[in-house]
Amino acid sequence: MDEITVRTARYEDAAAVARVYAPYVRDTVVTFEVEPPDTQTMARRMVDTLAMYPWLVAESAAGEVVGYAYAGRHRERPAYRWTIDTTIYIDTAHRRAGVGTKLYRSLLEILRRQGFRSAFAEIVLPNAGSVALHERLGFNAIGVHHDIGFKLGSWCDIGYWRLGLSSGAAPQADPVPFSVFRESPGFGSALARANARP
Repeated sequence: MDEITVRTARYEDAAAVARVYAPYVRDTVVTFEVEPPDTQTMARRMVDTLAMYPWLVAESAAGEVVGYAYAGRHRERPAYRWTIDTTIYIDTAHRRAGVGTKLYRSLLEILRRQGFRSAFAEIVLPNAGSVALHERLGFNAIGVHHDIGFKLGSWCDIGYWRLGLSSGAAPQADPVPFSVFRESPGFGSALARANARP
């Protein structure tokens, strides 16, 4: 694998993130969006996410964004605030090269340190590569919704996977917002640890 660095997404990454995402929207059922978002839309999504949740990019040695991963709110109501959904997309030319594993290790380490309890992934089926990535990193299958979306001429099923990020009884505190956590020494050590792993 080429040298890949994982870092926090920046506003100026929006065009590259939109470029990575567009083929999945146009050509696959992996996402249920049907029109690729433009740079401004993607920038707004990134900025809105980064206040509370991490949005990371994988950058090649040449400075090219080759993938991204982020977390987001699972549900609106307050009791859900320790639960998040995770999302990952890899540039089609860099799939199966370890980029996804490195990105997800970083994301999950940060989410643990922020104080989240559960991470959920929704995977449109079949998607053997995504299932393998999630299960390799500890996610467990919990169920399937059948015929939940219609795209590219067919009905699609979504499978659901969960990863426990912490254990114990009642939480000691609310999760730390990412905008606060990224200024702490814990963020630097989480990212360094993930970037150092093969």
